[in-house]
Amino acid sequence: MKKALIVAGGWKGHEPDEVAAIFKEGLEKRGFEVEVSNTLDAYRDLERLKSLNLTVPEWTMGTIEKEQLVPLLQAVEGGTGIAGVHGGMADSFRDAPPYQFMVGGQWVAHPGGAGVTYEVNIKDHEHPITKGLKDFTVTSEQYYMHVDPAIHVLATTNFGDVVMPVAWTKTYGKGRVFYCSVGHNAEATAKPEALELIMRGMVWAASD
Repeated sequence: MKKALIVAGGWKGHEPDEVAAIFKEGLEKRGFEVEVSNTLDAYRDLERLKSLNLTVPEWTMGTIEKEQLVPLLQAVEGGTGIAGVHGGMADSFRDAPPYQFMVGGQWVAHPGGAGVTYEVNIKDHEHPITKGLKDFTVTSEQYYMHVDPAIHVLATTNFGDVVMPVAWTKTYGKGRVFYCSVGHNAEATAKPEALELIMRGMVWAASD
């Protein structure tokens, strides 16, 4: 049985506990044994992290200590997958560039706030995460982001003439990384089209 660790906390506006519960249920349905932690100290035990197939950060903003960050980076570099959404993964630890480098992007702005209706366009129709999925519309925060040019873009959205990645994969050492900018709160995360994309990404990240 594959093992996953969800670490939930930080800014409460993103409903980290509620989103973590959605992820836990989704992963368990897919055969994972899932632990949920509400402390960044869960990242301190390198050997524990290395024993996992997947870690899911759901922690917006805040700060992370070196003794928490380094084992997480080492575990992913060694082959533990990491996958997450929205600010819970890409607006964490603004003072930790090594973490942002691992993720492959960082939130910059969400013009219009949480009431923007926008389209998510699938760009890679052959990847196992997105194969068979169709474009969908969501009303939520639309993330404008700094992104690593090394990411593999799965889905995008448009800000006028600017095409912005929404979902991507990358590798960090031997570890697989998946990110999706949809997932502002529990309601946005649970939208069926978004949740299917997210859960497929988590399963992919946990694969060998």
